[in-house]
Amino acid sequence: MTDQDKDRSLFEYDKDPDLPSNEVVQGADRAPHRAMFRAMDYNDDDLASPLIGLANPAADITPCNVHLDTVSERAYDAVDEAGGMPIEFGTITISDAISMGTEGMKASLISREVIADSVELVAFGERMDGLITLGGCDKNMPGMMMASIRTDLPSVFLYGGSIMPGQHEGREITIQNMFEGVGAVATGDMKPEELDQMERVACPGPGACGGMFTANTMASVAETLGFAPLGSASPPAEQEARYEEAERAGRIAVEAVTERRRPSDFLTRESFENAIALQVAVGGSTNAVLHLLAMAAEAGVDLDIQTFNEISQRTPKIAHLQPGGSKVMNDLHEIGGVPVVLNELLQAGLLHGDAETVTGDSLASELDRLDPPAVADLDAHFLHPVEDPIHERGAIRILTGNLAPNGAVIKITGEDHLRHDGPVRVFESEEPAMKYVEEGRVESGDVICIRNEGPRGGPGMREMLGVTSAVAGQGHAEDVALFTDGRFSGATRGLSIGHVAPEAYVGGPIAALEDGDSVTIDIDALELSVDLTAAELEARLEDHDPTPTYENGIMAKYHRDFGSAANGAVTNPGVQWDLE
Repeated sequence: MTDQDKDRSLFEYDKDPDLPSNEVVQGADRAPHRAMFRAMDYNDDDLASPLIGLANPAADITPCNVHLDTVSERAYDAVDEAGGMPIEFGTITISDAISMGTEGMKASLISREVIADSVELVAFGERMDGLITLGGCDKNMPGMMMASIRTDLPSVFLYGGSIMPGQHEGREITIQNMFEGVGAVATGDMKPEELDQMERVACPGPGACGGMFTANTMASVAETLGFAPLGSASPPAEQEARYEEAERAGRIAVEAVTERRRPSDFLTRESFENAIALQVAVGGSTNAVLHLLAMAAEAGVDLDIQTFNEISQRTPKIAHLQPGGSKVMNDLHEIGGVPVVLNELLQAGLLHGDAETVTGDSLASELDRLDPPAVADLDAHFLHPVEDPIHERGAIRILTGNLAPNGAVIKITGEDHLRHDGPVRVFESEEPAMKYVEEGRVESGDVICIRNEGPRGGPGMREMLGVTSAVAGQGHAEDVALFTDGRFSGATRGLSIGHVAPEAYVGGPIAALEDGDSVTIDIDALELSVDLTAAELEARLEDHDPTPTYENGIMAKYHRDFGSAANGAVTNPGVQWDLE
C-alpha cells in the first residue's frame, strides 16, 4: 500500500458501495460530515454500517403516541446490535380523538400528508439507507407508509399498539362508549354523573383506540400488505410483546437493507387486494379506503374505488369487533392476532398467498411458519369461519348514484340489508348538524346531509364521530341516515355514508341539495341518489362559486392541493389525478 493509498484509506469505509449514506461518510471531503456524526457518539463501526432512520412521532398530544419513545428505543438498540447505524428523528402527530368535533379536526388528514412529506424529506436529505417508521394515532400509519413508498428505501412499519379497554360497572368500555355517552346524556338516557365516571376510566393508559377503528385497521393492513411482519399489529401497547416486535422490526430493517428488499418489491395489485380483503372481513375503518387508494397511487398500483365492492362481494365479514361488535384488538391478540384471520381467508382462497412481504418470504410462507389456529377450532364467538360468516358480503360498500357519481363509502356494522328513503335536512358544516342532534331534534327516519367538509372544502375532510355517536347514543344508529363529503371515524357505526365524491366544494351534486329533497339510500343496490333530474341538478349548480374558508397558511394550501376522495385525497403532484 502506497502512502497515498494509506492516506486515502483513513477516509474510506468498507461499506456496500450502492448505499446512499456513502455520500455523507466516504472520502476526505466528508470529514466535516463525519465530525457531525462523531459529536453524537457515532464511531467508525457505525459509519461503516447501513444508516437506518427511525421516524418517530412520539408526543404528549395523544395516548396513542405517548409511549413511542420507549418503543423506538428498543428498535434502535436492535438495529445497532444487528449491524446498522440507527438514527432517530421526529415528526408530527395530531390526536384525532382530542381534535374531534372541533375546527382542529381539519388538521387530521392534512397531518397524513405532512408526515409523509417530512419523513421523505429527512430520508432524502440525510441520505438514509433504510427506514423504520413508527405509528400510533390514525394518520401516522398511512403517512409513514406513503413516505416509505415514495423513497422506496427498504422499510419496516412498526405499530405502537393499542390501549386496553377501561372497566366501568363490570363491563369493558372504550372511547366509542364515551362519544356515544354524550348523545345519551343529551337525551336524558344517561346521567351526567355516569358520563363523568366513565370519562375517568375509559382510557387506562398508552396506546391507540382499542376497537377495529382506524389505527388498528391500518396496523392490520400493514401486516397484510407486507410492510410489517405478521403478528405485529395486535400486541397491546403496554405488553412486553409490543417491545419484542420493536426488536424484530430493527433486525428485519437491517436485513432488508442488506438484501435490498424495497416496498416496490412487495407492493402489487395482489397485495392491495389482500389488504382490502382483510379490511372488509374484519369490518375495518372506512378511512382505510381513503388510505389504501392513496398508498396505491403513491406505489403506481392500479387501484380504483370500485375494487372495494368487488372484493366485498366475494369476501364475507367474519369478525365482530368494535364498533359493530363488542370485542377489541386485545381479544383478537389473545387468540393469535391478525394471522388467524389471514389464514382463514387464505384457506378459503380469498387471498393471494404468493404476495411478497418485507421479510422476503411470501404471505403464505409466513402463515405456514406461524401455523395460526383455524377459526373453527377456536372458542371465539366474535370470529366466525368463512363458511359460517356474520355477513355473506364484506363490511365495506361503495355507493354510487346521481348524488355520488364517483362513489361514497359505508361500513355495514349492523343490519346487512338497508334501504332508507326520505326528505333530507341539509347542513353546511358539522357544527350546526351537531347542535341539531344535541338539541334532541333527530327523529326516526331522518336523513341528514353534512356538506363542505370534503378534502378541499374543509379543507381536510373532518371525521365526525361526535355527530354519528350522538345519533347512535340516542338510539338511532340504524333508523337515521347521515351522509357527507367528509369522513367518519373508524369508531362510527350505523347508517353513516362518507367520502361523497365529487365533494360540494368543487361543485359535486351534493352541493345542489336543498332541505326537503327526497333521497334514496339502498345498500343492496349500492345507491345514493336524489329525486332530481340531471337538468335540475345542473340548474341549481349554475351559480356555485365557493369561497375558501382560509386564505392564509397551511389550511389555504390544502384548499388548493387535495385531490378527490375517490382517489385517496392525495396531494403528491406526481401521482395526483382527479375524477372531478
